[in-house]
Amino acid sequence: MSRRTTLGARTLAAVTRGEAKAYGLRERRVDVGDSALSVLEGGPAHAPAVVLLHGYSADRVVWMRFARHLLRDLRIVVPDLAGHGASGFTTGTGFSAPAQAERVAALMDHFDIDRAHVAGNSMGGFIAATLSLAHPDRVTSLLLSDAVGVASPEPSEAELVIRRGGNPFLLDDVAAFPAFYAMTMARPPFVPGFVRAALAEDFVSRRHQLAEIFQDFYGVATLDERLGEITAPTLVMWGEQDRLVHPSTARVWSHGIPGARTVSYPEAGHMPMLEVPRRTATDYRAFLGRVSAATSSTPVTARPGAGAV
Repeated sequence: MSRRTTLGARTLAAVTRGEAKAYGLRERRVDVGDSALSVLEGGPAHAPAVVLLHGYSADRVVWMRFARHLLRDLRIVVPDLAGHGASGFTTGTGFSAPAQAERVAALMDHFDIDRAHVAGNSMGGFIAATLSLAHPDRVTSLLLSDAVGVASPEPSEAELVIRRGGNPFLLDDVAAFPAFYAMTMARPPFVPGFVRAALAEDFVSRRHQLAEIFQDFYGVATLDERLGEITAPTLVMWGEQDRLVHPSTARVWSHGIPGARTVSYPEAGHMPMLEVPRRTATDYRAFLGRVSAATSSTPVTARPGAGAV
């Protein structure tokens, strides 16, 4: 790694730590049996819990700017899933959605959380839905954002590459990173060039790890035939410019899960919670308010947290 990309990696780590601290998120390390997960946790200890799950190749950072708008009156738990981020990668651990869902259940046990609102983006949505089927008594509601785990009526750009035997996530060279990064978001937050260079080198260095994770979860234990079994109130959230998971996939989730609601964002791509964090958090709060009212529990207010990103 060059001096420039080393500086980029250190800068990104420092900014991320500072941002988490400013929002009131604390670092934790949690043993979940076969793995130790690095977790950000914050908010009132006895408030309703929200667990936020990131997607394949990403990490907990993608949820932070969304989470800041929830921390006033909700307990937030954001793990780096096994194989990702600061949790680290160990070959042979097993990275299927069912395996990851059981780790999330163990994480909830560690924090003495009996039930939680569970949100997931991309692979994280697949894991969240799998958790709701395996442990329906533990999932108060679901947020599925640009989630994989079901067949898409129309192929995305990424899926077309996969059908041809490639994988846009597996980079052999940093020169391929800009094209891949452009696929991940339509409205990415500003990232200096030297930090993007560090991200590119990180992706290249993790190529074999990402290949193993992909093989374990992609197309494995899919949920097309089980959506009708999901009983948790569900919000399906999608970026209409998603190039990784085609927006038509939202219809599969919303039509298959009884009573599911849908919200979409014309200007956003694959990660609307990162691209338009305040808008998505406001819509999520409104959804949680309806869930709370329907279950006659303490309502969650619809006013977002202070500040905008």
